[in-house]
Amino acid sequence: MKKWLYFSITSVFFILAGCANGNLLSSKPPEVFIEIANEKYDTKLGTYCWGNSCIDTAGPVEMLEGKAPVKVKPGEKINLVMDYEPKPNSIHLLQINEEKEEVEILVKDHEFTAPAQKGIYYFSYGVWWMDEKQENVSNGDAFYAFALEVE
Repeated sequence: MKKWLYFSITSVFFILAGCANGNLLSSKPPEVFIEIANEKYDTKLGTYCWGNSCIDTAGPVEMLEGKAPVKVKPGEKINLVMDYEPKPNSIHLLQINEEKEEVEILVKDHEFTAPAQKGIYYFSYGVWWMDEKQENVSNGDAFYAFALEVE
């Protein structure tokens, strides 16, 4: 829960710091998919600040209630796919297990590994397009939610 609070506070900070329009060309943040064994699965767009609008939603567990998680094998490689340029220059991936314990997950080259233990895991993938000239100014940010079931 502490890490989710951290991400929420960080999001609010970036929103308060200002969402300069920057070079973001669409009206909403780009879609993000997870790719497992060459198969793509949707994620759900959550809280975001994009252009001149900021939208706040529930957390990943609440947003995904009633949706079937994607089934994976323990330790399977999972790619985070965003067909959009420019790519975000700051990312964070938070994993939440069935007991609501939170762990930040390392993402390297848009890839991470599924948990080793069986169970259902919820993820919050936070991305920011931070301005490279102005410190602490976000040109846009978005959180995406998805769930995995390790079999």
